[in-house]
Amino acid sequence: MEKPLAQSIPAEPGSYQFKDIEGRIIYVGKAINLRSRVGSYFADPETLHPRTASMVAAASSVEWMAVRSELEALILEYTLIKEHQPRFNISLKDDKSYPFLAITVNEQWPRALVVRNRKQNGSRYFGPYVNAWAIRETFEMLLRTFPVRTCSPSKFKQHERLGRPCLLFHIEKCSGPCVGEVSAEDYAKHVKELIAFLGGDSDEVVERMEAEMQEASDSLDFERAARLRDRIAAVERALEKQLMVGERSEDIDIIGVAEDDLEAAIQIFYVRKGRVLGRKGFIIDKVEHVTQGGLLDRILEQHYADDPPLGIPKQVLVPFLPESIRVHEEWLTLQRASAVEIRIPQRGDKRTLLETVTKNAVAELGRHRLHRASDHQSRTRALAELQELLHLPIAPLRIECFDMAHLQGTDYVGSMVVMEDGIPNKSEYRRFKVKDVPGNDDYAAMREVLTRRLSAYVREREMPVTERGSRPGRFAYRPQLLLVDGGKGQLGVAVEVLRELGLQDEIPVAALAKRFEDVYVPGNPDPVQIPRGSDALFMLQVIRDEAHRFANSFHRQLRGKKMRTSILDGVAGLGAARKARLLTEFGGIAGIKLLSLEELRAISWLPDSVADAVFEQCQAVSR
Repeated sequence: MEKPLAQSIPAEPGSYQFKDIEGRIIYVGKAINLRSRVGSYFADPETLHPRTASMVAAASSVEWMAVRSELEALILEYTLIKEHQPRFNISLKDDKSYPFLAITVNEQWPRALVVRNRKQNGSRYFGPYVNAWAIRETFEMLLRTFPVRTCSPSKFKQHERLGRPCLLFHIEKCSGPCVGEVSAEDYAKHVKELIAFLGGDSDEVVERMEAEMQEASDSLDFERAARLRDRIAAVERALEKQLMVGERSEDIDIIGVAEDDLEAAIQIFYVRKGRVLGRKGFIIDKVEHVTQGGLLDRILEQHYADDPPLGIPKQVLVPFLPESIRVHEEWLTLQRASAVEIRIPQRGDKRTLLETVTKNAVAELGRHRLHRASDHQSRTRALAELQELLHLPIAPLRIECFDMAHLQGTDYVGSMVVMEDGIPNKSEYRRFKVKDVPGNDDYAAMREVLTRRLSAYVREREMPVTERGSRPGRFAYRPQLLLVDGGKGQLGVAVEVLRELGLQDEIPVAALAKRFEDVYVPGNPDPVQIPRGSDALFMLQVIRDEAHRFANSFHRQLRGKKMRTSILDGVAGLGAARKARLLTEFGGIAGIKLLSLEELRAISWLPDSVADAVFEQCQAVSR
């Protein structure tokens, strides 16, 4: 793609669009200064993020539209993304189908129903709710208080024609509009109160009903007062099912984010009048390179532009600030017609609530990855894709991945995790204490670990069957793909070890670069680009993360054990009781080190020989 002349690009706010050779828009962006932003895409591809470089490589031309303000650029960008669905733009995808409660306010006799999608024009929607059974149970309670119809139009007309109400009327869950048992005015009141209750104005509804009950009681209409009492009780039971998390005047949305290199899970909790009235979740495929703030920009733009279920609140609580916070607050304020604040809660109940929502996002991302990893067809596709992309002789049914962990160059440990048939096999995991690396040398540590693992395989392979016995050894199986976490340097180490052991033609090897989009194989200076969103890339991510987790957990374990050891361990004659008494009486190891030999020998309950041994041990450590 030819770089446009800088002078031809206006230095004004606007939106720009990259198009492929067939004229399809593949990416849409916005900028405060179009000239500066568009020009940045034509830098050396080596300096661009791999996702950005991939987009530029796929583009054939770039166009732009200048507007008057950054806010107009934001609106134009979203409009173009929604219309063209560019493949290099992040888009929110619901991680599941959540139930909504809909009120068909456009009908003569509005009805209430639970739906999975918001498709009916002219209806009011509430939710989405976490569980269908929970909203249906609450809905059943509310119908005794607000007896609006729930039947379909055909059933309503059938009973209207018959002149007989259905069973719901007889059990007081419908006011019977089909047979004229309720006036249009009273029915409209039921609908209005139900909408108010679902919108969070529960206190107002209850107060009005209590006033009516008192009025009926004062008028000696005890039957009506009893019905109102029962309706109030049903409302209160429904309110008990709504979690109270804030002040009764608060309308807030809380956004929790959990992400990895490839995907992000988003959870949004809707709080109205201090109660959690709904929640929604999204899974994002990070097809474009974005910072955390840029990711939140995308979330805000797409979520609030599409008529959010409970409208736009006064406050949006976020784990980190969007890049364009000012323009997003201005945009949301225009939509709400009153001030909207986006902020990070620092303390108190709101901070706790944000942490809860974020935990939900972390759990959703874990469930999403687990579901994808457990799918047999996905695993089969992933193994076939790896075989094709890495030019392997067979599908890698056994993959071994190695990673290292250390603390500032000390206490090196290595991990080997194994994936068989696309599933982690934890019984085959192995841990290595690195013994022969004195300083900070990742390559030497990886060399030692690989040499020990592969040498064991060579030894066990060359053993006579009679010596091997009926059970195979710990390293008897060879990997069909050996992965090392790192770039070209670690790949070079792995290749050398395989060559030294004569296994270079037997075991294929690859390296996962730290940026993870790149996979290096021997003999190719350029990385193999694994397609975004592919099952192969997801499988590599799973095994890389598992190797990293396993190495770090082993390192933490060793570090904790080392911290629990004492210089007094192993001193002849110093048992657990004497050691504990020494530490208690002299304020720990630091206090004992300050004691002279004479002071140690003066301790009545410590034999001279043990005192001498303790003093010698302290002196040896100090030297």
